[in-house]
Amino acid sequence: MTRIYKHRLFWPVVALLALLLACTIKRPDILGISVLDGHLFGAPIDILRNSSPLLLVSLGMTLVIATRGIDLSVGAIVAISGAVALTFIASSSNPGSVGTAIGAIVVALGLCVILGAFNGLLVANFGIQPIVATLILMTAGRGVAMLITNGQITTVNSAPFSKLASGFVLGLPVAALIAYGVFAVVALVVRRTALGMLLEAVGINPEASRLAGVKSKTLVFTVYVLCGLLSGLAGLIFAANTMAADANNAGLFIELDAILAVVIGGTSLAGGKFNLAGTMIGVLIITTLTLAVTVLGISPLVTSLFKAIVVIAVTLMMSTRLRAMFGSLRDRRRYQEVGA
Repeated sequence: MTRIYKHRLFWPVVALLALLLACTIKRPDILGISVLDGHLFGAPIDILRNSSPLLLVSLGMTLVIATRGIDLSVGAIVAISGAVALTFIASSSNPGSVGTAIGAIVVALGLCVILGAFNGLLVANFGIQPIVATLILMTAGRGVAMLITNGQITTVNSAPFSKLASGFVLGLPVAALIAYGVFAVVALVVRRTALGMLLEAVGINPEASRLAGVKSKTLVFTVYVLCGLLSGLAGLIFAANTMAADANNAGLFIELDAILAVVIGGTSLAGGKFNLAGTMIGVLIITTLTLAVTVLGISPLVTSLFKAIVVIAVTLMMSTRLRAMFGSLRDRRRYQEVGA
């Protein structure tokens, strides 16, 4: 029992279960799943679908943070991706065709890879601090998205493209299958090959890993490219959900939610050790928080405060220093009782 209590994912899982329990007490049928036209519906399915864009962004953010970096531009890349895809579809002579949708996806993801490479180049090759390097694209990115859409909210009607967010395969949402499928592949590659160990080595001590023969610059460059690609994929899901490219609001503050999910999951912002499973749990906590706000009837005016309280509570419970302090107090009390 003590080993379970000390596990880094113990308190995040407890927080997630507590949120679900609170929702269940308020609405006993909240976790029910129904089948309609061969598709699964219900709050758990909604959580999986709604968490998909954040999971993709957080996955890339975890790998970047593992190398002692940070990427503040993911929200801007989300906006650019949606703007490029929908503008491409809107300018096509046949916006409802599958070929047009595929072309829009390829062009948008290709541009996002270039944007990720730009960040990686600044950090890995030119030695610019990650927070400064990615702040450049964070600031300029939404302006780029505004230029692409001419300052307007671009709306289109493309059934094939909308399937990214509203489609179902084998009864499950396509968005969830994409996001959690990508997560499974990345987790498998990172944990079943030497890549994860190399990322941790670069994050713990970049200079020592370089001297040991690790191509640290290549690894750092690669994770920023991957982060850009995953953010672009998240942007496509965002755009497909509304079929509208809003350069100002698409992916707004998602970089903060992604960093929160990574930290809640037990990954250190100092680099090195990272936990992909913890990141997924952090994403589910943040997504479930949105559901809890609605179910519990919390005013939208204090939604941010409610989220902050939950995040602070989880991070405090995960704090080894706080647990050590409580442990010393408990030992002191026992000592005093024995002495008495």
